[in-house]
This record gives sequence, C-alpha cells and structure tokens, in this order.
Amino acid sequence: MRILIANDDGLDALGIQTLAKYLQREYAILVVAPDRNRSGASNSLTLSRPIQPVKVVEGQYRVDGTPTDCVNLALSGVIDGDVDLVVSGINHGANLGDDVIYSGTVAAAMEARHLGRPALAVSLVGNQHFDTAAKVIMQLLKDSHTLELPAGILLNINVPDVPYSELKGIQVTRLGYRHKAQAPISAQHPKGIPSFWIGALSEPHDVSEGTDFCAVNKGYVSITPIHTDMTCYEAKSPLTKWTDTITL
Repeated sequence: MRILIANDDGLDALGIQTLAKYLQREYAILVVAPDRNRSGASNSLTLSRPIQPVKVVEGQYRVDGTPTDCVNLALSGVIDGDVDLVVSGINHGANLGDDVIYSGTVAAAMEARHLGRPALAVSLVGNQHFDTAAKVIMQLLKDSHTLELPAGILLNINVPDVPYSELKGIQVTRLGYRHKAQAPISAQHPKGIPSFWIGALSEPHDVSEGTDFCAVNKGYVSITPIHTDMTCYEAKSPLTKWTDTITL
C-alpha cells in the first residue's frame, strides 16, 4: 500500500514528520504539505495565483498553498497520483465537534475522499505524545482492508495526548459541538487601521455520552465517520410542504 501524507501545520511540523517516520516502516509513502502553518484553512483552494510544489527530499514536497491544494496536486498526478490511501495529520491539537468545519487537516482528507481515495484525518488532543497517535494509525491500518464504508465517508480520528500504554481503547463517536466562538479581539495597527484577531474557539457545549469530546475526555481514541454529503434529509419534507404553497 502506498500512502499520501498531508497536513495543515506545514511540512516541518513534528506531527507529520512523526507520522511519516512510523508509516515508512511498513508502507511506501509520499509527503505533500504546506510550506507554513495553514491551520483553519478549511477546504479552500488557491485560485488567485499559481502554486509551486518544491521537492525538499526524496518523497517529500512542500507547497505554497493550502492543505486542499496539496492533496489536489498530489492526486491529480502533478506530483504523483499513484497512492491507495491518504492520511492527514498528525494535527497539533484536537479537531473535535464543529472544529471540523474550519480544520485544514480534515479538509485535506475530505479532498482525498472527493477525488476517490479512502482517507483518515488524525489529530492529537495536545502537543506532546505524537508517537501515541502514530502507533494508533499503524494499528488501524493493519486491518484496514476489512473495513467497508459507503462512498464519500472519511474518518476523523482524535487521540488523547497520553502515553500509548495509557489509552483506554477506541470508541466510534458522533461530533459534539462547542459554544459559539469568542468575540474578535482588537489589535493595535501602527497606521491606526482597525484590526482584529479572530476570537478563540469556545469550550465544548455538547460533551454527552457518544460524542467525540466525551470519548477523548475519558482517555479513548475517538473515530467519527464524516460524509461529504451535506444535505439535511430531515428538512426536505417540511421544506417541500412550505414551497408547495408558494407560487412564482
């Protein structure tokens, strides 16, 4: 199996390099990642200028674009599209609940799934035990050939930031959600131009049993299946009843 590794923290990030170190022991790998931290880039593509992939060492490329750009270039054959699986991460910090809306890590995996490859997004809920997350991925890949998922599904994996021996196990979860984001913070601009830092993420709101928040808080690896079909099927019936009464 040949694996494409991407991320949103940049090619030099400890998370992606730890993942590459582990995966190359068992698999052929290709690493394509942004040239700098692009956290929060979500599914954005760079459309206003050309982007340039640069080979850094054998099998590793940096791209002056977004995580989605990286996967798109790799799988389209510009770099090398001959891969069987895409793993995005290991992200520095959690991607839980509605974090997935903004996450470049999840977006890279989503682009891979959109282009027809199975994909995993993996995040460490912290910044220390990247080896733990890498070992979890190695274990999951051992039996990945037995996993059958519907088209358009990717797996969002969050690993507690503890030594591997302290993990409690794995739980299949749903996305929780946070309180609304904190307000923007005013920033001083030398020319007096109104400037602001985007407000930080808020604390979790839904941490009930079965959520990804709950699982990692209890020491379990959380795996949440996410699909690219954003249709809210439950809303179609009431919406149809409403539109049937409207004459254009």
